[in-house]
Amino acid sequence: MKRITRNKSLYFLLVVFVTLFSLSGCKFKKDISQNNEIRIAEQYGLAYAPLQIMKVKGIMEKNLPGARITWKQMGNTAAIREGMIANQVDIGFMAIPPFLIGLDKGMNWKIASGLSSMPIGLVTYKSDIKSIKDFTSNDRIALPQPGSIQHILLSMACEKTFKDAHKLDNLLVTMAHPDGMNALLAKKDITAHFTSPPYIFKELDNEGFHQVLTGKEAMGKDFTFIIGVTTNEFHDKKTVEYKAFVDSLHEAIRFINEKPEEAAEILAGEYDLPKEEILTYITADETVYSKEVKGLKDFADFMERNNYISKSFENLEEVLWEDVSYEK
Repeated sequence: MKRITRNKSLYFLLVVFVTLFSLSGCKFKKDISQNNEIRIAEQYGLAYAPLQIMKVKGIMEKNLPGARITWKQMGNTAAIREGMIANQVDIGFMAIPPFLIGLDKGMNWKIASGLSSMPIGLVTYKSDIKSIKDFTSNDRIALPQPGSIQHILLSMACEKTFKDAHKLDNLLVTMAHPDGMNALLAKKDITAHFTSPPYIFKELDNEGFHQVLTGKEAMGKDFTFIIGVTTNEFHDKKTVEYKAFVDSLHEAIRFINEKPEEAAEILAGEYDLPKEEILTYITADETVYSKEVKGLKDFADFMERNNYISKSFENLEEVLWEDVSYEK
């Protein structure tokens, strides 16, 4: 009799435990689905200007009331990729080549929108360096990271010039753009810097500093510099938030294009530069803020050919979310 009673007691406890565990699990899933935080990672430079407009004007908050938007500034795409793997970042902004490398390595992400095209280029202070042919083993070239768009563009130029895309790889030094600019201006540690606005403009303002190579020369055509990327999980499980993000981003892009004076006023405070200087930068001939994505296939095919990635893509659905504007 005692044994039966004991068994009933154990059974009762087991039922209670399973019930509580199930309720706990349901609550946990509910918490995830109702999590209203959106975590966005960006990098340095005026290429990300629409994101500053989004922040200051509270566009995401307007289009998605009640959402908590967390902004994270990171030094390179590797940090953004690690953040996404660790489920600490939902949306990241980066150039096309690092996106393709991540995709090739198994990252579950796709492009949600284009953001900007910029006059990026390779700058040096050495008068005897007129082209990439003039670099020697004593020179050092700073760029954000191996596999960055600057690295791939330099590799494209090397393929054209030397028939060897990796010709100058042993000269590369990894530096965030602000550090690279400071090192180049100090003529310390590096002899050239592959960079973007506003850093490229500030470097070229100095006497004797000149551009060795432009991004367009390397690519041979116009291309998108920065894109917005979201994880599959964010896109699939937070459809409302995803749409609000895309709509907000496009609204910020339109604001810069339609109201550059007002945009410059906002951005002056964000970049700690005079309004007039910002206005000059964001309206420069090769500066374009656009949701359209250009040059994706060109990058992918080059990177496959030179073993930066194992394969290119065949269908746009592999790399783009729905309704993304694309130009070959």
